Amino acid sequence: MEPTDSQALDKEVRKLKRIASEWAGQLHDLVEDRLPAAYEEIPRIAQSTYDACKAWADASARLQQLAEEASR
Repeated sequence: MEPTDSQALDKEVRKLKRIASEWAGQLHDLVEDRLPAAYEEIPRIAQSTYDACKAWADASARLQQLAEEASR
C-alpha cells in the first residue's frame, strides 16, 4: 500500500474516533440528564454509538494490519 493510502486510512481512523466519541457523549448525556423520561431514545442512541465504535475499531484494525505488513 502506498504511503498516501496509509495516511488516508490514518485520517479516516481519527475521523471515525471523533464520531464515535460524539455518539458516546450523546449516550452519556442521555444517561446523566434525560433518563428515565427519555428511555425510548436508548435503542437508537445505543445502536448509533455501537455502529460508530465498530466502524472505528474495524478501521483501526486495518491500519494496524497495514503497519504490521509494512514492518515486514
